[in-house]
Amino acid sequence: MAKAIGDLVAEAEAEADANLELRQSWNVAPTTDVPIVLERLVEGAVRRQVHVAKWGLVPGWAKDPSVGVRAFNARSETVVEKPTFRSAVASRRCAVPAEGYYEWLAGDSPKAKKRPFYVHPADDSLIFFAGLYEWWKDPSKDDGDPERWLLSTTILTAPSPEADSELPVLQELHGLHDRLPIPLAKDSLAEWLDPENNNAVELVEMVRAGAATVASSWELREVDPAVGNVRNDGPELIETHSGLF
Repeated sequence: MAKAIGDLVAEAEAEADANLELRQSWNVAPTTDVPIVLERLVEGAVRRQVHVAKWGLVPGWAKDPSVGVRAFNARSETVVEKPTFRSAVASRRCAVPAEGYYEWLAGDSPKAKKRPFYVHPADDSLIFFAGLYEWWKDPSKDDGDPERWLLSTTILTAPSPEADSELPVLQELHGLHDRLPIPLAKDSLAEWLDPENNNAVELVEMVRAGAATVASSWELREVDPAVGNVRNDGPELIETHSGLF
């Protein structure tokens, strides 16, 4: 996420605390901080807000935050039943904004090198991925410690578009990976975020059904395998690469 916080707030039609800090990054990895957009009831009114959360969901019942390492994605087929996610999907849904994401194309043989691709909207708008969030209370910290509460998030995934899709980009996404992070259509964003709607099954079905339509406006380009090292971070990572390495 490399956009300024002001641009993100404007595109999300949200509000953010004046002290909110968002570090620019072109190589975001699980367990690092990411922005999320959520809606909360504040003094009887629903307010859309931008927060920063750790990528990797830590449910409230967890003994320690290490469970988040295994929960940076949530399979939409089972999210309503899984103990890690079922409480959040009912009442703590969010959107995780991104300018794009990386996916690795496997080679034709076990020894062939994987090739990284950058997936992004053709018009350079933000993607708002369907996500969940949780607050986890650290029992080792005092009540007055501002770091006692950990905000964390996860992104829902679905099967990739069908191989026989009419649009070339959907065919490319199918060949790139068997899973797709679920993007939210503009007309479903408000429904997904609504904290008063607890019909999790219906909401998950809604965002799954619209994922391919949103993804049909994306583009893919091959990028430098340097993106595979999280220590590398800069705008050059999303530039086109020949694939000859």
